Amino acid sequence: MLTGKQKRFLRSKANPIQPIFQVGKGGVNSNMIKQIQEALEARELIKISILQNCEEPREEVAEAVAKGTKAELVQVIGNVIILYKESKENKEIVLP
Repeated sequence: MLTGKQKRFLRSKANPIQPIFQVGKGGVNSNMIKQIQEALEARELIKISILQNCEEPREEVAEAVAKGTKAELVQVIGNVIILYKESKENKEIVLP
């Protein structure tokens, strides 16, 4: 579990990052979870955009993605989710 200080640090790191995934009408599926897991392993910190046509509430989408990828949900702001998961091989981010 992340502390408030760690979440602040990760939010500041995530600021310049562009979303690399989009959740749309289809919602979250197993293929998307697999791709997000691979991206988290490579980058550790990613943003996911929730499109207007997504039928599920954004909090449910965020929880489903975080649970499916076993990642930490850093923040849900607007229609953007920020996820963090420590990489096993490409560790770059050192938490305070």
